[in-house]
Amino acid sequence: MAAKQARTDYPRPQFERAFWLNLNGEWEFEFDDEQRGDKEKWYSGRTFTKSIQVPFCCQSPLSGVGDPAFHDVVWYRKSVSFPEEFAGKRTILHFGAVDYLAWVWVNGLLVKFHEGGHTPFAADITDTLTSGANVIVVKAQDFSKDMTLPRGKQYWKEKSQGIFYTRTTGIWQTVWAEAVAETSLRKVKLTPDIDANEIQIHAFVDGFRDADDIRLKTRISFKGAEIAEDVVLFKTEEESRRIKLHEFNEHRNSRWWTPERPNLYDIEFTLLVNGQQVDLVNSYFGMRKISIEDGSICLNNRPYKMKMVLDQGYFPDGILTPPSDDAIRQDVQMTKDMGFNGARKHQKIEDPRYLYWCDKLGLLVWGEMANAYSYSDIYVRRMMQEWQEAIERDYNHPCIVAWVPINESWGVPNILIDKNQQQHALTMYHLTKSLDATRPVISNDGWEHVRSDICTIHDYQWRREVLEERYATKDKAVTVKPAGKWIYVPGFPYQGEPIHVSEFGGISFKKSDWEGWGYSGAENEQDFIDRLVAVVHPLLHSSAVQGYCYTQLTDVEQEINGLLTYDRKPKIPLELIKQINEGKIPVWNEP
Repeated sequence: MAAKQARTDYPRPQFERAFWLNLNGEWEFEFDDEQRGDKEKWYSGRTFTKSIQVPFCCQSPLSGVGDPAFHDVVWYRKSVSFPEEFAGKRTILHFGAVDYLAWVWVNGLLVKFHEGGHTPFAADITDTLTSGANVIVVKAQDFSKDMTLPRGKQYWKEKSQGIFYTRTTGIWQTVWAEAVAETSLRKVKLTPDIDANEIQIHAFVDGFRDADDIRLKTRISFKGAEIAEDVVLFKTEEESRRIKLHEFNEHRNSRWWTPERPNLYDIEFTLLVNGQQVDLVNSYFGMRKISIEDGSICLNNRPYKMKMVLDQGYFPDGILTPPSDDAIRQDVQMTKDMGFNGARKHQKIEDPRYLYWCDKLGLLVWGEMANAYSYSDIYVRRMMQEWQEAIERDYNHPCIVAWVPINESWGVPNILIDKNQQQHALTMYHLTKSLDATRPVISNDGWEHVRSDICTIHDYQWRREVLEERYATKDKAVTVKPAGKWIYVPGFPYQGEPIHVSEFGGISFKKSDWEGWGYSGAENEQDFIDRLVAVVHPLLHSSAVQGYCYTQLTDVEQEINGLLTYDRKPKIPLELIKQINEGKIPVWNEP
């Protein structure tokens, strides 16, 4: 495998320490279809017969395995010698994501169990380590046919079909380790307040002891110029602080974060114990406010039309795992080059590197949970646990401007009539608001809303005149049933929420060797342009619609309704799509 496929980029860009050890690359690997591994103690003293390239799942070509068949139990093994810099410190082992259950052993000792296929976890493995080589073993268990499992677009049948794609089993995000002091900074929660021109910092420490003098020094800078410095004494394991950002001769709104001007402040955290530095963490934040005022979606207190694209985050060679950091950045940059100011990450809790590039380059993101498909008590527990972990992981990213726990009644298929499922959707809405009061929440994207901060509608109508009539007024928009579904569950009336058509378009246009389908089809480039104009412009010019999200950024497996092919080749010049998003009508000129 080429070196670039090892994914050497820093995996947690919003909480960065200078020294870390990347554990991606070649691991030993084994299928355990007969589930003999636990009984035979594969975690202790056994070598495996295959190899795999981590962090790529065994179904993907980049893994070196490339086997899409059902293998619900897989094992990994790697021998690691930790560098001298780890000596005398606590060694923390991190996993970006393992789908779905994960058990981790170090030198034969169980150090961690985690449930949830899309969120990170870590283990302090210090007390299991020996000098020289240490053996890390991971068992991952998936449930390929379980439709109550939060799975996103992973199909429960062996071959992809319709809107469902190849599964991901096991490790699919970076594995890494870092060394920290006995007392260290565990996490920080950053909440900007542009109205007061302050940043709230909620900091947590591990290894807190009353006998020690533990202080956190915070230094904030903007483009190299120091803005503020603060020191707080920890009386408990967590402390909160608000810091004023001094702008001096500049207008403070010139430093706010927007897609057009993605300004970021740098922030450095130094943890001191009895006057001695024990930890140093670098991060960043954006001064950005998303709100709903008088029925309008506002960015930084001004109405803002979101022109978004649906992005499912699949890759032909890595499936859910991007092949490189360059590939992630390219997706963000191409989205902007087409005139979109946002993306709805559909049915995937995306790699933090994607959110980092959205922060840096300026792209709004709706953060969406990977849903299950059927309802049960087990589903409710799984869903709520993993969603909380996702919000905690991504809270600090300025690019995220909305949360979407449920899409199109997935997991709650009888929400229209089932009171339990209605209460679950309401619970997910309120749970999300209880963890993050700063962003709007869409309870059930597309239709059958209970309570929602934005009224979102999925509509794949392709005729311009129908869309113009349908979205001429708010009253018309919320009473039509584009997919044969009620926009609101009876008993939960529309209350003037801003309207966003969060899925539309889906025009198929074959421009590669991939065969597939779309919601409507184009015959050639000019026909594709005309059809894009016919669906985008009615929403762009509608006084009732606050924003839209076009389906979709790329072709995905058997779907060929992307603006780009699956291997990221534009179907028409990006500038033409940008002109359409600007309200213009471009004409195709044969190259």
